[in-house]
Amino acid sequence: MIGVGIDFGTSNSAAAWYDGKQVRLVRLEDEADIMPTATHLNTEFETKTGEAAVRQYIEENRDRVVELTPEVIGKGNLLVDEGDPDEIDAPPEVATLNVYGQANVDRGMPGRLFRGVKRLLGNPDVKRLMVFDKPFRLVALITPVLLRIRRTIETHIPEKLGDVHFGHPVKFEGHGDFRNDLGFDRLREATTYAGYREISFYPEPIAATLSYLHDEDSPDRGRVLTVDFGGGTLDLCIIEYEGIDFRVLSTAGRSLGGDHIDQLIFRELLFPLLGKGENFVRIRDGQRIESEFPFNEYADRLLNWAVTYTLNQNYYKSKLAERIAQGDEGAEKFQRLQDLITHNYSYLVFQAIKNAKARLSEVEETVIDIPELDISIPFTRDHFEGIMADALEEIDAVIEELLNSAGCQLSDIDIVIRTGGSSQIAAVRRMLEQKFPGKVTEHDPFTSVAAGLAIASYHGYQFHS
Repeated sequence: MIGVGIDFGTSNSAAAWYDGKQVRLVRLEDEADIMPTATHLNTEFETKTGEAAVRQYIEENRDRVVELTPEVIGKGNLLVDEGDPDEIDAPPEVATLNVYGQANVDRGMPGRLFRGVKRLLGNPDVKRLMVFDKPFRLVALITPVLLRIRRTIETHIPEKLGDVHFGHPVKFEGHGDFRNDLGFDRLREATTYAGYREISFYPEPIAATLSYLHDEDSPDRGRVLTVDFGGGTLDLCIIEYEGIDFRVLSTAGRSLGGDHIDQLIFRELLFPLLGKGENFVRIRDGQRIESEFPFNEYADRLLNWAVTYTLNQNYYKSKLAERIAQGDEGAEKFQRLQDLITHNYSYLVFQAIKNAKARLSEVEETVIDIPELDISIPFTRDHFEGIMADALEEIDAVIEELLNSAGCQLSDIDIVIRTGGSSQIAAVRRMLEQKFPGKVTEHDPFTSVAAGLAIASYHGYQFHS
């Protein structure tokens, strides 16, 4: 008998299996245990997943000019000639015309990339996303990733795949009292299409705690607070345990993750180098018009790298060309923005931000280096912590909420587990150490949830909030 766990994440996914003695990770990519949670569909609706999906998207949109055309949304009749009212056989002449909507159809799009769909699973307002001219249900967009994970697991485990424990955040993103129910229903349906026979849902922070308690070095009893701070969500729990017996005292979750922090860094450090705040001079009807450049029209698409390519169209690039032609010092910034858009460098920018953010967990100062845009920005830990000050306050508030819900004081907690990629941020480490001096330990930031889910699957653990 074995147990299998899948951490289907917002940004990345992992899987593991457990035979009662040892936890083994499943290599989902050729060179890594972690796989980007990504789906790519081309015009023939052929699918790629994981790292291959991301590479396909980057290459096919490099230097591609986007031309959006109006979409026909209906038919209309136009009266051309009323005809002679005295002639019975002379009816009015009517022309049938297409009615066009806003120009928003990218006819030359070679493929669509979907990442972060997990964030939409609990949102009742989002039922389908358009893929070319066809509406795809969210379930259909995550099924290829789940199918690939299942097939890969089946090549690694020594017996037929049975029950699988799927991780889930404490609270799915969305609104309303039933967002978790909706998230579970959609994820369950996708696993059915992907060929899973039996699944159980299990909270991610509890799974991470089980992974820690499985280690031989863990104490025999105590109260554990686990902080699972990943790319998409912040999830916490408090567990009281003795030996292999445990009791969940409280859980809490927020829609706050490393991806949000990366966007804050992009906005704070990169936007000024791409033209935000610069003036814009135009001559219209012989009059000189001066205003601030409309950078906000570009901002949201820059912060979402998967759709940055849509800026590579005349509506946006014509303004850039006009601004670059001013030839002043600011023109260099807009040339940089034009290069980013034309060559689809947004993904590379976010990778540079992630790399610098990770280095600041170990050093006091680093550089955000983006040679493709001739950008090299000194980045200090103090500056980084200033950018994420609001996020740190929210983390602190959630911990207090969790303690109150569990009926615990700070002194009642024996161990604090940090896990998830964003838990490695120095400011997060320091905040936890200050609240729980001498009690904080890091545990497998990227794989603890998958490992704990495999353990929960092996023992048949269930959780009902």
